[in-house]
Amino acid sequence: MTTTQTSQTTSTSTASQRANALADRLEQGARALAAFATSLSDAEWNTRVPHDGRTIGVTVHHVASIYPLEIELAQAIAAGKPVAGVSWDDVHALNAKHAQENAAVTKDAALDLLRTNSAAAAAAIRALTDEQLGQATSNSLYSDAPLTCQFFIEDHAMRHSYHHLARMRKALGR
Repeated sequence: MTTTQTSQTTSTSTASQRANALADRLEQGARALAAFATSLSDAEWNTRVPHDGRTIGVTVHHVASIYPLEIELAQAIAAGKPVAGVSWDDVHALNAKHAQENAAVTKDAALDLLRTNSAAAAAAIRALTDEQLGQATSNSLYSDAPLTCQFFIEDHAMRHSYHHLARMRKALGR
């Protein structure tokens, strides 16, 4: 094996380990959210989350349904494309529309979507290299600050289930 081949093999292993660690943390959060949601009674499923207004059920479905968009944006950053023209007002409008359209979501439907979309998100993260994870582009959600793909994954797709799970637990006193 040449020095170049050795270096490439080591780099690939490192990239894989870094991406795998991110994907593992995303899956851990999704599993925790699924386990919590599975344990809920119908009344708990329909409890509104304070300072949010959405029911717990709608929020579980929200986390599941937003993974593809979060990963799409992360992949754009990984490819060197800026996140432009997206505001927090846009995010809030998207969330409100989702809540209205999915007000009657069932636990089974939300959990199925959570399993499917979290697995796809984890697979997409595992496909990223260290170079892609370190790619930084301007991001309109953060005042056009140049943020890395890894930061975006950590602050959105990976953190999302943990964030909402904490709010749901608080709403139910668990």
